[in-house]
Amino acid sequence: MGQLIAMAHERAIDVGGMPILVRSDSLEFARMLDDRYGSFVNPVGPRPVFELEVSLLPPTNIDPDQDVQVRLESGRWIMERGDFRAEWDTARRRGWVRQTANPYSIDAVLRILHSLILASEGGFLIHAASAVKNGRAFIFVGVSGAGKTTISRLAPSDVAVLTDEISYVRPGRHGYEAFGTPFAGELARIGANLRAQLAAVYLLVQGTENKVEPVSEPEALQAFLRNVLFFAQDQELVEKVFQNAFDFISLVPIYRLTFVPDASVWGMIGGD
Repeated sequence: MGQLIAMAHERAIDVGGMPILVRSDSLEFARMLDDRYGSFVNPVGPRPVFELEVSLLPPTNIDPDQDVQVRLESGRWIMERGDFRAEWDTARRRGWVRQTANPYSIDAVLRILHSLILASEGGFLIHAASAVKNGRAFIFVGVSGAGKTTISRLAPSDVAVLTDEISYVRPGRHGYEAFGTPFAGELARIGANLRAQLAAVYLLVQGTENKVEPVSEPEALQAFLRNVLFFAQDQELVEKVFQNAFDFISLVPIYRLTFVPDASVWGMIGGD
């Protein structure tokens, strides 16, 4: 056992202020994590809140048709897809992953873990873009093709794009905070590794003019919930996510942002 530990390669992947230690005996896999997660990964890192042991499987173990499944059994979360199987012990805050040697499997596991962590403390992973302008964070929600990547690409140089794909939000001392994530979309680049107070959420619609309109709470809630990433088949936690969403909508301003796909839209964002 001592020899195995000495040979292990560790990386702390810190997203949302929640560093997860990923341990493997493969140096090639560790280097892949460095390439994939960039500034979000640290060879030593802060004290992790969770630990994962990764065992690599040959590609022949892949079942490309299997959908992701997440369930709770005797205090352990079981996570499965065609390219990985993982277990996470909530009490010990440790788990293991058996996967093929690719970044997509560990990416999926990390997203699932963070969605579970955030659900229990009032936060979310959201299929949305987000950015920081003048020290405040803004989230941009929309169906596929609504313009999340477009508005991220159009961001001026003084705006820090947190992500064009998966936004990370959790309660802070003075409301909600948004964090950068390494989960990239069409921009194919990881977000800025920083955090900021969340000021507003915009529901994106591409149109022939730039305008911002308030939306009703029912419409805001429906649009928000439609884009929350949550994978677990657990009624208690699902109800918790719904309650978290109600609380979020009651505290964070939600607007509809109709925009022309050019840089002028950024003049509308964050206006009082």
